[in-house]
Amino acid sequence: MKFSSILSEINGFGKFQIQLVLIQLFSRITLPCHFLLNNFMAAVPSHHCNTTALDEGGDFRNLTLEQRLAVGIPTELDGTPSSCLMFSKPQYQHLSGLNSSEDTFTVQCQDGWVYDNRTFKSTLATEWDLVCSRKGMNKATATFFFIGVMLGAPLFGYLSDRFGRRPLLLVSYLSSMTFAVLSAFSTSYIMFVIMRFFTGMSLAGISIISIVLNVEWFSVEHRTFAGVIISLDWTVGNWLLAGIAYCINEWRMLILAVTSPLILSVIAWRWLPESARWLLANGKAEAAHHYIMKCAEMNNSARCMATVTPKVLLDSAQAETKDKKYSFVDLFRTPNIRKRSVCLGIVWFGVAFTYYGISLNITGFGLNPYLTQLVFASIEMPMKIGVYYFLEKVGRRPGEMVALLSTGLCIFINIFVAKDRWVIRTVVAVLGKALSEASFTIAFLYTTELFPTVIRQNAVGYTSFLSRLGVSISPLIMLLEDVWHLLPAAIYCAVAVGSGLLTSLLPETSNTRLAEFIEDVEKPRGQATRRKEIQ
Repeated sequence: MKFSSILSEINGFGKFQIQLVLIQLFSRITLPCHFLLNNFMAAVPSHHCNTTALDEGGDFRNLTLEQRLAVGIPTELDGTPSSCLMFSKPQYQHLSGLNSSEDTFTVQCQDGWVYDNRTFKSTLATEWDLVCSRKGMNKATATFFFIGVMLGAPLFGYLSDRFGRRPLLLVSYLSSMTFAVLSAFSTSYIMFVIMRFFTGMSLAGISIISIVLNVEWFSVEHRTFAGVIISLDWTVGNWLLAGIAYCINEWRMLILAVTSPLILSVIAWRWLPESARWLLANGKAEAAHHYIMKCAEMNNSARCMATVTPKVLLDSAQAETKDKKYSFVDLFRTPNIRKRSVCLGIVWFGVAFTYYGISLNITGFGLNPYLTQLVFASIEMPMKIGVYYFLEKVGRRPGEMVALLSTGLCIFINIFVAKDRWVIRTVVAVLGKALSEASFTIAFLYTTELFPTVIRQNAVGYTSFLSRLGVSISPLIMLLEDVWHLLPAAIYCAVAVGSGLLTSLLPETSNTRLAEFIEDVEKPRGQATRRKEIQ
């Protein structure tokens, strides 16, 4: 008897599954808080050069702040003070309305910058002056974090396939809290990026293990619903981030605040079950039977388990593969799995690259950053409800294609909308953000269904590695606007469209059983049909 059949008999969507989702809610809402934290933690407030170097005594120190800016700072085309340049000598003629070009040499800021602290009391940019020639270092903080996520994904994927989902989740909780707290108390830029790197690596475990553990406990008919419901944690986390960031405008306290839900996760971990699918695939029938019985009892289906013993469960696992150890190599060893791995890896790169290209640019649409974050988060809820019905009626492959191609279209449209038309730009961007989020939601569910249990966590780790590679590069793409202001948008658009087209090479998985072993994917269709008839 297949595990999927057992799960259907004991109710694959009952109190047990609801408790499983709720236990992991606290840890999963911290993910968007940290992944999008740079929108607030690394925000760059309005700034200009500190003009104290021009104070030579006499008239300058008697000037008002507005007058000091007029004689000490050149103006941009829009009339605002320059952020990175100052005059080498005070230009007193500007006070009388004269704009003589004599002796108006400009230099880089000599004594640091003065920041507008009305919106953000303190950020990374103001802490270590990561502006002007050092603005790349500010963008790099997100890159270092996502490189950590990128490397942590395959590491935790491998370890959880080897040692189980449950213990590695606890490791992720504890290590995430430790490195997050250390990053909040960093005394230098170097220490901060190192701690953020390890924070990202630790959070990767929560990201990839939790989604797989949830999907493996839901029956076939409820898998789509489960995937969408689990993704709503991300929406809740987005709302939470907007609220916390609005109340806490100091970056160190902000890190501690968004990490605090993990304390509840550690406490609730004792009630978290192990994946029975993983236990069976690794020959641990006694433990699998224990959790299956607990699921049956909570779902009021214990009588269905009367004839199911640990021996029956053990016999259901294929003898030729139960003792085999699997690794990332198995993602490329056989033709069908290899095709899925290559195509889905590229698709994941495009999904994450595009999503974070939009999400980490909330200041580019003319609205307050807190309001933009709230709007971006709010649009996700109706979109995910729509995704559920779309996946039920149409399927995973067309859903992923439509989401990615439509995201690319929204980015393409915004290329031709002037920046002063911020209402139109924001509406199109919000729609693009929603569609991009839809592609993320579908991709997570699609990935867990495309790969068999014995390498599923490795597959999620591998695809997460490539997706975080995309995320690591995504913030740095914005620096290319110095080359051509439309270049970043053109790149995001091209990647989204290319990834959407590549999805057409993947098979549909809607309403199909989760494969347990590689042989379930590689065997000919006729053989699979005969095997099902025998069962």
